[in-house]
Amino acid sequence: MTNPDHLIRPDAPVLYWRDGAIAHLRFNRPQVLNAIDLATAQCFRTTCDRIADDRNIRAVVISAEGRAFMAGGDLAAMRADPVTTARALIESMHSGISVLASLDAPVIASVHGAVAGGGLGLLLGCDLAIAAEGTRFNLAYLNVGASSDCSTSWGLPRLVGLRKAMEIALLGGTFGAAEALLLGIVNRVVPLEQLHQESEAMAGKLAHGPTRALGRLKRLLRDSAQRSLDEHLAAEAEAFLECAASRDFSEGVDAFIERRTPRFQGT
Repeated sequence: MTNPDHLIRPDAPVLYWRDGAIAHLRFNRPQVLNAIDLATAQCFRTTCDRIADDRNIRAVVISAEGRAFMAGGDLAAMRADPVTTARALIESMHSGISVLASLDAPVIASVHGAVAGGGLGLLLGCDLAIAAEGTRFNLAYLNVGASSDCSTSWGLPRLVGLRKAMEIALLGGTFGAAEALLLGIVNRVVPLEQLHQESEAMAGKLAHGPTRALGRLKRLLRDSAQRSLDEHLAAEAEAFLECAASRDFSEGVDAFIERRTPRFQGT
């Protein structure tokens, strides 16, 4: 971490800090491969709320400590009272994922090691994803007699198509980073030692962009499958006019005419 601001206590299950306009959310239970227990889910939700309340944030990077991004839910924590524990855990995780999806700031998943269960759902819910070479992906739910959560069944068919999503979900096989790249589950695959650098570079590029326009564009793309063409044309028009009223649009037009690089402020 470089010059972290607003760091949650270092033993928290989710760490948060901000480097300039880039927010970092990092899962911090490496001893159990960052498996999600109730405390982790609740900390994730409050951290997402904190990010949403900070208007200075213009990009978000989600990562994890240790050997893996996330092994899914903490089954040992659910064993005594699975229904009550799962309900509370899912409520917090789903709330946080919904908050991240609503941000204007783009959200990047930076993953390595194992990405399973809810970890895969969280990745699918992000706007962009970078994986380290050697990363392994598995839906994993059926191994314990469960269906999915964390938006997995929403994001997976949208990225890979229904038939491939059925294969991944129902047959439960593990696949690697190269296949994840071919399927469109991740955007880039890089050597493990370059993962942090590449994630920071992508976040930095986005953090210098027109944040309001980025937010409108990512929501248009996310919502396109639910609308008719006419409905989507209307939504595009509304979003463009909102952008046209922004300072960043004026700066972009001026920069284009003056043949210089625009200096967007996210407003």
